[in-house]
Amino acid sequence: MPAQPSHNPPPATPDPGPEALRADARENRERILRAAREAYALHGIDVPISAIARRAGVGVATLYRRFPTRDALITEAFTEQLTECAGALDEALEDPDPWRGLCTAVHKVCAMQATDRGFTHAFLARFPGDTVYAGERDRAEEGLALLVRRAKEAGALRPDFDVSDVVLALLANNGVATGAGPDAAAASRRLVGYLLESFRATPSAGPLPPPVRLELERLNGSG
Repeated sequence: MPAQPSHNPPPATPDPGPEALRADARENRERILRAAREAYALHGIDVPISAIARRAGVGVATLYRRFPTRDALITEAFTEQLTECAGALDEALEDPDPWRGLCTAVHKVCAMQATDRGFTHAFLARFPGDTVYAGERDRAEEGLALLVRRAKEAGALRPDFDVSDVVLALLANNGVATGAGPDAAAASRRLVGYLLESFRATPSAGPLPPPVRLELERLNGSG
């Protein structure tokens, strides 16, 4: 008598469950944000969405499911950085010594810049749209202006210093962060030491951070 076919169903494929799906979605989101920050740091904020999707290893449709507009992606990519920056300025404003507060803020912001190549765009660029980012940026700008005014009023900051000189310092520090390679953090601290001495109303004999042994060949991009 021929064998009867089995009526037992084949083993079911395990259901990944909502937790696994959420983990996958979170991973895609982080990959997209990481790719966006890297792309913005290299090429500015006009990078095509398709290029960011390719860098993240996801489809354009997946990117748009997470971030329905370009402004939404820009905001998410940089708001955390701006919030941290604004928080550093808030802490500096709580210092009863205006000069020390200003120095602390400049050190923290430049250290953030040296460890995150996208930070310069986060702090300096003007982004379109009415976003949370705009509010954090305004808070950072107001805090910085207040720090500068207090340091001047205390006689610690040279009278011809302008808030825009902080932008010059960040641009200079960005060059160090970009060109110093693995020595970026140490080179940034050395540069900031020199810059803060130049900002002082009166000279100081305090020591600078240790020098960094950089080679001239790095200037041509070979380092």
